[in-house]
Amino acid sequence: MAIRRAMSGRLTARTEVLGVRSMSSWWRGMEPAPKDPILGVTEAFLADPNPEKVNVGVGAYRDDNGKPVVLECVREAERRIAGNLKMEYLPMGGSVKVVEETLKLAYGENSELIKDRRIAAVQALSGTGACRLFADFQKRFRPDSQIYIPVPTWANHHNIWRDAQVPQKTYHYYHPESRGLDFATMMDDIKNAPNGSFFLLHACAHNPTGVDPSEEQWREISHQFKVKGHFAFFDMAYQGFASGDPEKDAKSIRIFLEDGHYIGIAQSYAKNMGLYGQRVGCLSVLCEDEKQAVAVKSQLQQLARPMYSNPPLHGALIVSTILGDPDLKKLWLKEVKVMADRIIGMRTALQGNLEKLGSPLSWTHITNQIGMFCYSGLTPEQVDRLTSEFHIYMTRNGRISMAGVTTGNVEYLASAIHEVTKSA
Repeated sequence: MAIRRAMSGRLTARTEVLGVRSMSSWWRGMEPAPKDPILGVTEAFLADPNPEKVNVGVGAYRDDNGKPVVLECVREAERRIAGNLKMEYLPMGGSVKVVEETLKLAYGENSELIKDRRIAAVQALSGTGACRLFADFQKRFRPDSQIYIPVPTWANHHNIWRDAQVPQKTYHYYHPESRGLDFATMMDDIKNAPNGSFFLLHACAHNPTGVDPSEEQWREISHQFKVKGHFAFFDMAYQGFASGDPEKDAKSIRIFLEDGHYIGIAQSYAKNMGLYGQRVGCLSVLCEDEKQAVAVKSQLQQLARPMYSNPPLHGALIVSTILGDPDLKKLWLKEVKVMADRIIGMRTALQGNLEKLGSPLSWTHITNQIGMFCYSGLTPEQVDRLTSEFHIYMTRNGRISMAGVTTGNVEYLASAIHEVTKSA
């Protein structure tokens, strides 16, 4: 009996040891994920003690003192909703009011498509969540399809469609020599893609290049999509923030609607309302009729259910309060124009300072581009010099966040850029 107890004890101990070993080996060998290049820039900036350091890597608006901004319309909306509403779950499709007002911004205030209930739409977790929800929708209902993504694009676009297991192809977009649009090659890629392909398009203020097609070019793109039967999915992260006019910034979408396309749109209030941390957006899909729209919306909600169940409430209350009140909406339109105009002004100032320094290079692309970012044409080696010698931080592809340029640092930034490029 004693021998049995001893053997049993040894077996139990061995099992426990094996169990511990088994559990400790579950994640053994896992490597750390690569750092996000943009967040890495911010970390390096924060760690730099130099008082003259400049961060033009962050994709968030700053005022002319380099400080984050909360819009007055947002402050007023928060005052109105504070303590007045319950904190119950939103429906899976989100706030009906947010969706209604957001569709008006994209499709038009008096859109017949909205009146005819032909648009399936749900509140989403900002633009990223809207893109991911559509990518999963594409995978589930068009499992053999792929997505054409421009070169370059916002890096997270690749992550989104990759994790949704949608195969990716690319199409030409940016022309490095002219620092403008590679329109002819882009059109060739659209023509050569298999009929009925999915294309990701930036509606305005292309990220990271700031290069947008002209209105006439958008019409040609729309025509070729019609010929090929392609599906256009627009990511519209900067409506109003590009030109200062939300109607003007939606022109690409309106052209496609005029031409009778069925499209999808991801919209976000991160940039144009400064609601970066509230994660408020919308995904919409234009359908043949109301019946189809009901079906598509139900499937979008079905996809959202195991992902995040329902979207957050607070940001939705802010957006619906602002867009649902004529005075607050008017204030928002004024404030978004102020943000856009400041960035446009900084583009002019940066170009002017570089030219005043006698730079041998052309910098007209700074003011030809639009939106938050300037694709400067700086090489990775030149960016490294800006950081090591002048404490100026940006991503190594040369993307300058114009929101980080101020009247206080634009001369210093121009001087540093001139120094690292004058021998190019």
